[in-house]
Amino acid sequence: MKEVLVVYYTQSGQLLDILKNITATLGDSEVNISYYRINLKEPFPFPWTKNRFYDTFPESFLQIPVEIHPPKQEILEKKYDLIILGYQVWFLTPSPAINSFLKSKEAKTLLKDTPILTVVACRNMWIMAQEKVKRLLVNNKAKLVGHIALVDRHINHISVITIEHWMFSGNKDRMWGIFPKPGVSDTEIENASRFGKPIREALLTGNFENLQADLLVLDAVDINPYLIKTDERGNIVFSKWANLLIKKGGPGHPSRLKWIGFFKFYLKFAIWVIAPIVFIVFLLTYLPTTRQRKKDKEYYSSVLLKE
Repeated sequence: MKEVLVVYYTQSGQLLDILKNITATLGDSEVNISYYRINLKEPFPFPWTKNRFYDTFPESFLQIPVEIHPPKQEILEKKYDLIILGYQVWFLTPSPAINSFLKSKEAKTLLKDTPILTVVACRNMWIMAQEKVKRLLVNNKAKLVGHIALVDRHINHISVITIEHWMFSGNKDRMWGIFPKPGVSDTEIENASRFGKPIREALLTGNFENLQADLLVLDAVDINPYLIKTDERGNIVFSKWANLLIKKGGPGHPSRLKWIGFFKFYLKFAIWVIAPIVFIVFLLTYLPTTRQRKKDKEYYSSVLLKE
């Protein structure tokens, strides 16, 4: 009997739907699937208020752990043949729940010497968040064997508007009846079941060497070279903002909230003014950077981690 553990955190339920579809063809008499939903001791709200949402930025980006409820003892006592780790991206970083789990003593027990498949569902930028997850997995002596990234495929500025509607209303519907539905499309969520076959084959044979290559054939990862650069630059700027804001006090502190207001203004400016300029620069340097783009695509599609 092969043992699979699905570790995840979700507020809206979208990620759980994806994970259930991926594992739909895994569980049978040969494979047992267990689930561990990460629960925070002080849960984040959903839907969010704008101040509360942006006030989570400093600790989220700096990967400061929050308190979580550990897995049940029956989960900790098993040795798993595969762990599927489902996460979202918050401010270009794995969500606080996932970050906190990966930094916990329980994660060191569960993940050590265990094959890990990561599954991310987000708006569009996940590259640098996945690099952070890779490092945390290495710290836990785990082996990343596969990665699946499902994103909102609408253009950047449309998805910014629709994701805010979802986060602040709690409704994954068509804003004003005009905009597309936010998040990963219903079709892609349903079709996530296609990844089950190669995962099952690797699991039953115990050979995960070719799993990522098999997943890539099924379009498990789509690399946008422009978003790589945007993600990299965003992490540099976010680092400066997060370190500034964390010094203004804890969450909800009046001084910090004042600066959070400046941060929100910066984000709007970056999305609507700076990003289009960066895209023009990207187009102008497209041909000279062809070789580097190819290398980046190969690397970020893989399960490797640069030293």
